[in-house]
This record gives sequence, structure tokens and C-alpha cells, in this order.
Amino acid sequence: MKIVVLGAGQVGSTVAESLVSEQNDITVVDLDPARLRALQDRLDLRTVLGNASHPSILADAGVGATQFLLNDLKRRVKETRTTDPGAVKALLAEALTDLLTQLQG
Repeated sequence: MKIVVLGAGQVGSTVAESLVSEQNDITVVDLDPARLRALQDRLDLRTVLGNASHPSILADAGVGATQFLLNDLKRRVKETRTTDPGAVKALLAEALTDLLTQLQG
């Protein structure tokens, strides 16, 4: 599965590490080259240096072909402070629906 993780901080790095171990095609986007280098040194993943709010950076990361865009999910989980797997699944469904709506509009 192709997944883009926006942010190489503690949460993004942990998510990337978990997903890489499941044989996914992971790309991490971040502004900090040192964080990206550290991830590449430890994990088999692709990195893109840049601001994830810029469409050209997202295109370089392959967002158009990505099955999951995790930054919105991360924000929603953080806002709701949930750890319940069912609630996280519902938030993921909402995030994907919103993303599809934006891409179609």
C-alpha cells in the first residue's frame, strides 16, 4: 500500500516505522532534512524535503496515488483525544471522504 506521512516528528516517525514494518510503500514529507535523513538511515522509505501545505511538494510525494493521507487523520485524532480503534476508524473514514471531495472539486 502506498502511504504518505506528513511530518517526521515523534508521531509521524512512529507511524512511518509501524507502516514500513508491514511492507508498505512509505513516503515521509518534512521541512527538517536531519529528521528525514535519520528516518532514511533506519528505515526503507522515501522522503521528500519541503512544506506539505504546498501542492507541488504533495505531488512530489505522490499524494495523487496515495491510499491514505495521514496528516488529517492525525489532526482529527489529536483534536478528539481518542484512542478507541473504532473511533479512529470513523475519523479515518471522515478524512478520506473529505479528501476525495476536495480532489473531485
